[in-house]
Amino acid sequence: MCPSKVADGETRGWIVPIGGAEDKQAHPDVLSRFVALCGGKDARIVVIPTASRMVETGAQYQRLFPTLGAGHVDVLDFDTRRDASEKNRLQTLEQATGVFFTGGNQLRLSTLLGGTPVAKLIRIMSARGVTVGGTSAGASILSEHMIAFGSEGASPRASSVRLAPGLGLTNRFIIDQHFRQRDRLGRLTAALAYNPFAVGIGLDEDTAAFIAPDNTLEVEGSGAITVVDASSMSYSSMSEIDQNDAVCMLGLTVHILTKGASFNLSTRKASAGDLAHQKD
Repeated sequence: MCPSKVADGETRGWIVPIGGAEDKQAHPDVLSRFVALCGGKDARIVVIPTASRMVETGAQYQRLFPTLGAGHVDVLDFDTRRDASEKNRLQTLEQATGVFFTGGNQLRLSTLLGGTPVAKLIRIMSARGVTVGGTSAGASILSEHMIAFGSEGASPRASSVRLAPGLGLTNRFIIDQHFRQRDRLGRLTAALAYNPFAVGIGLDEDTAAFIAPDNTLEVEGSGAITVVDASSMSYSSMSEIDQNDAVCMLGLTVHILTKGASFNLSTRKASAGDLAHQKD
């Protein structure tokens, strides 16, 4: 799905994909910043735990977000596609200042919510300024092109990734999560071989990309973000190989960003930001 058009005079909301396993107790920097962007004490956050089959998932965040300053938190789970058309749920969602997708299985999210009034409403809300975030599977679903599943390993192979339509808040990037911890460079670069237009964003655990309305990506959290830019790729063997063969890709640009660094998704320029001014 394509992103909803931002109306004249309005500003798109922040998009916040998180790499999973975010610190919820000792140093909850990622989730605290998400709550602040949603409005802090004035926030009305809707948690969508549909990706998870664990009953406690939604309730966990419903208890957690108020301790980080959120004024009000609702949980909206969707067990069937019919649920995603229910009027009362849509009314609750429409009042939100922030939407948060939990982790789990991103294909469960896409098959239950894809093409429903809930998916359409969240795109509209994002275009009119509502912050939308998600962790792990909830991060993968945010973009137009979603990594549905794939295999681990550093080398891209034609068979190492399968793509599916995501929520469509943006078409500028493809997300992969638990990135360093699960050795997912190969499947992210394979996804870019299929779709060189997008920027690949590999999120370590307890690390988030805070993507501002001007398409500037800011890093928050204890890990790193691997940004892979295929816009200058001069050659890809993807169309010429068998499914299990490694893919040759020439001309990729790779950035490793940590807290304080940034990347502009429009200009494709990285910046060390505050890191360049730190003293030894």
